[in-house]
Amino acid sequence: MKDLPNNTKLYGIMILYDMQTDFFKRALKGIEDKDLLKRLGTEANHSSWIAGSVVSGRYYLGKCFNLEVESSTGKLFENNQGIIDGAIYPTLVEYENDWDKISPLLHDSLILASAEKLNEKIEMPGMDMTLFDMIIFTSYREANCIGQIALWRRLLGYKAMIYM
Repeated sequence: MKDLPNNTKLYGIMILYDMQTDFFKRALKGIEDKDLLKRLGTEANHSSWIAGSVVSGRYYLGKCFNLEVESSTGKLFENNQGIIDGAIYPTLVEYENDWDKISPLLHDSLILASAEKLNEKIEMPGMDMTLFDMIIFTSYREANCIGQIALWRRLLGYKAMIYM
């Protein structure tokens, strides 16, 4: 971790954030765009949707920190909608560009977050949560989704994700 967060509650989360920033790109590395859309005869979410939802999650957190940055791939992932049959999903390069744009900005916002900011209420239908709760959930979900993409790599015949 390159910087220590202002709020010690975020120390472990920032370690995961930095790891997942790298692991996301490693999980997707080398997968051809045509393979990102494969579901192998299942109803499972394809890698393209999984990747887009992870990118969308970081942009959502960015909005919580008043970051004025827009994702070029976000429209397909608004309101947490699932896979849209027949939709044209972004390319791997588009996902990576969006990831590279939001990740350092959100990193800095997290590092500088005050206790007051982390305790702000987040509006989620049917849920009562703080920004800190949303950060924890997003970190958990990112790890889960990166694992799913890593599994899809193997199912699609690609070499295993390399962590180092």
